[in-house]
Amino acid sequence: MSTIKELPFATLQFYATAPYPCSYLLGREARSQVAAPGHLINNEVYSRLVDEGFRRSGLFTYRPHCDGCQACVPIRVDVEKFTPNRSQQRAYKRHQNLRPLVAELALSEEHFNIYARYQAARHPGGGMDDDSRSQYSEFLLTSRVNTRMVEFRDEDGILRMVSIIDMLEHGLSSVYTFYDPDASGSLGTYGILWQIRQCRQLKLPWLYLGYWVSQSNKMAYKAGFKPAQFRINGVWQDSPDPAL
Repeated sequence: MSTIKELPFATLQFYATAPYPCSYLLGREARSQVAAPGHLINNEVYSRLVDEGFRRSGLFTYRPHCDGCQACVPIRVDVEKFTPNRSQQRAYKRHQNLRPLVAELALSEEHFNIYARYQAARHPGGGMDDDSRSQYSEFLLTSRVNTRMVEFRDEDGILRMVSIIDMLEHGLSSVYTFYDPDASGSLGTYGILWQIRQCRQLKLPWLYLGYWVSQSNKMAYKAGFKPAQFRINGVWQDSPDPAL
């Protein structure tokens, strides 16, 4: 098992943020460990950091560093062994008519309008439902690593979903996906299945889904993509139970 000090970027510094309200568990405070300086985090370094449980929000690379809480568990899907369940198969079949297209990582009013509608419908009061265009841009359009923005349009050319994905050395990292909240048929599930297929086409073994939080309805769904590995006490393992 490697540690931060053993990694091939010893010039990085790691600092803890001040406490802030937790986005996932009501009434709790969270802290993050942030890697800096950001300009030293290229794609190779970032790939290693993701394998150590870090994630990216704009130019900030972080991982949970909360006092007395380990609810946020890094999760990655084993692409080669993954088998969709019946519900996932239905979601994929329902949306397989969507046409993916890599778009410029730049502000688009069409994208932002769907993002704003998605946040208002799916995450009201979550702090992102009133994001300005600049906040949206800092969150999703600012990157120093190998990032792709993928549009999904129907046969009439109507935009239904947008996914932001980081291309890592040993996998893909699902940064964020937002979609038309009026569309039916589990678009979010379809988006993950599409990314798993992309990993297979690129011969990449892992799809990193960020953090699984069993106590949060917004995050618990990630464990439904099986088999997956969970990073517990600094080690990737097949069970979310640290005792196994």
